[in-house]
Amino acid sequence: MTIEEVITDLKVAPSTFYRWRQLGKAPRSIKLPNGDVRIRRSEYERWLAEREDAA
Repeated sequence: MTIEEVITDLKVAPSTFYRWRQLGKAPRSIKLPNGDVRIRRSEYERWLAEREDAA
């Protein structure tokens, strides 16, 4: 998934998501050789499930 897809799905501001990344609270991401960042869908779903348990 792209960062934009994750932001849209979560309905959060880009600045919020990037702050979460800086704090280590966002889903783990992969940096591609061209510099683009992606998040595996399985990692995103795992991350969401963890948040659900915490709520």
